[in-house]
Amino acid sequence: MITRNFRRTNLMILAILAALCCAAMAAGTSSGHGSMDFSSLLLGLVVILIAAKIGGDLFARIGQPAVLGELVFGIIVGNLYLTGFHGLDFIKSDPNIKMLSEIGVMFLLFQVGLESDLAKMIKVGPSSLAVATLGIIAPFFLGWGVAAVFLPSETIYVHIFIGAILCATSVGITARVLRDLGRIQTPEARIILGAAVIDDVQGLIILAVISGIIKSLSGGAAISSIAILIIVAKAALFLVGAIVIGRWLAPRVFQFTSRLKAADLLLTTALTICFGFAYLSSRLGIAPIVGAFAAGLILDEVHWRSLSDAGERSIEELIRPLGALLVPIFFIRMGSEVSLATFANLSVLAFAGVLTLAAILGKQICGLGVMQKGLDRLTVGIGMIPRGEVGLIFASIGASLVIDGQKIVNQNTFSAVVIMVVITTMITPPLLKWSLARREKAAPEF
Repeated sequence: MITRNFRRTNLMILAILAALCCAAMAAGTSSGHGSMDFSSLLLGLVVILIAAKIGGDLFARIGQPAVLGELVFGIIVGNLYLTGFHGLDFIKSDPNIKMLSEIGVMFLLFQVGLESDLAKMIKVGPSSLAVATLGIIAPFFLGWGVAAVFLPSETIYVHIFIGAILCATSVGITARVLRDLGRIQTPEARIILGAAVIDDVQGLIILAVISGIIKSLSGGAAISSIAILIIVAKAALFLVGAIVIGRWLAPRVFQFTSRLKAADLLLTTALTICFGFAYLSSRLGIAPIVGAFAAGLILDEVHWRSLSDAGERSIEELIRPLGALLVPIFFIRMGSEVSLATFANLSVLAFAGVLTLAAILGKQICGLGVMQKGLDRLTVGIGMIPRGEVGLIFASIGASLVIDGQKIVNQNTFSAVVIMVVITTMITPPLLKWSLARREKAAPEF
């Protein structure tokens, strides 16, 4: 029965893809002048959403995160030109799709912020902070060193940015594996999840600082030690200030909103806060995703209880459909940016392999930060390995930054980073299962 259903699914997939290819060819012939129109945008969204769901389904069937399926199918869509088919090439270059993908990644970070409990993050104690800090320092310098060796002709800022990419940790992927295994409440799991969230905060500050330095350099401004300290202070103060002021402001905003008689007040207020924080961070020269993440952190269920009592659903439930529409656009588009032709370059593959090794080893060092006796440091280190969507977000920002007319993350580097993200994300679930099983076997029987 399962085999029959799987065959039917394959036939359905082929039929859908064939129909989409025909539509893309028709679109290409109808707009021979090469300009984008609204119908092409609609076609692009249809392709992206179907590819995302099919890719997510296939990877979920083999026990992998759905986000990897979205990324891989994005690579397929972006490389159809290698077969001589150019009907979907516009997905990589359409500015409207790019803008929607950037809004999608803001929603993703907003959702991560919503799911992160700031109070619990503070309570997890010194171990999570130590694990997170080591999980930032070690991969950062390992990535910097690997980039310096493999990209000697690039500037030091490219090397530093690649180090920053390796700082990332995908809390969502590890959390899902731990939840599926029924180990989400173990001490190791609490340290991993707490450290991953702190890791994200520290990584976002590093990203904001490095991006600020690169933007200053691209504008022709000289960078001094004082200027770097100002950028560091600005990034840290924004994140801390946004959380402190936001937690004071949010309940008052919702209290005012609850007096209005319009519909969908909870969703509208949450989106206003998200976009407002993202706008402020952007105006300060910090990536908008930092503001979106901070907005998610400050919102607590107690803030909108009056609206919930009036029949409104939670913010997480209201945001989820918007995320389901917009977030896959980001991953499909990121995948489409990967050129399979670069994989024929052995230097790119070698760079990707060593970068992946550095990414894995760097997070194993963070296991040394576990201070409690009797806990499994190896499990903690493995749980911090996956880069997932966070690594892709960092890479996408690097691809948008330019110094002297050259992208910080060029196509070859981006392809190597994607390989690292895919491998670190795929190996974590089986490694985590093995490590936890090893731990259980080693436990003494009573």
